[in-house]
Amino acid sequence: MRKAKPKKRYILPDPKFGDTLVTKFVNYLMVDGKKSIAYAIFYDAIAQVESKTGENGLETWKKALNNIMPAVEVKSRRVGGATFQVPLEVRPDRKISLGIKWMISYSRLRGEKTMVDRLAGEIISASKGEGAAIKKKDDTHRMAEANKAFSHFRF
Repeated sequence: MRKAKPKKRYILPDPKFGDTLVTKFVNYLMVDGKKSIAYAIFYDAIAQVESKTGENGLETWKKALNNIMPAVEVKSRRVGGATFQVPLEVRPDRKISLGIKWMISYSRLRGEKTMVDRLAGEIISASKGEGAAIKKKDDTHRMAEANKAFSHFRF
């Protein structure tokens, strides 16, 4: 156990939209410390979403992220030699980070040629309520629903 809870680090808003959530997303998107490349990928993907849908790209991205964020998840809990999947509500900060992680990981697995295309495609499909990241959220919710009987084992 650690002595004290670590201080919460606050991140600066991004240069174009002035939004801290964008910076958080870009930090997850970044590989090998290449933040300028990550920003370029994100901004190009947002521009591509705008050109394809004709709507505000940032609003579409936020809508997609809200569609991906899970409300409940299951955690393993050992009780008397048996392991139970206990459904728990997701904390707000974890909800955001899970949504970001799922969006980025499933856009990396897509078949388009560049990361800009992949990310734009995942944003568009998630804003419509389809795509791999939405499927992951639905599977998580379904698992929690199936294990609702073990909710009395909550920690």
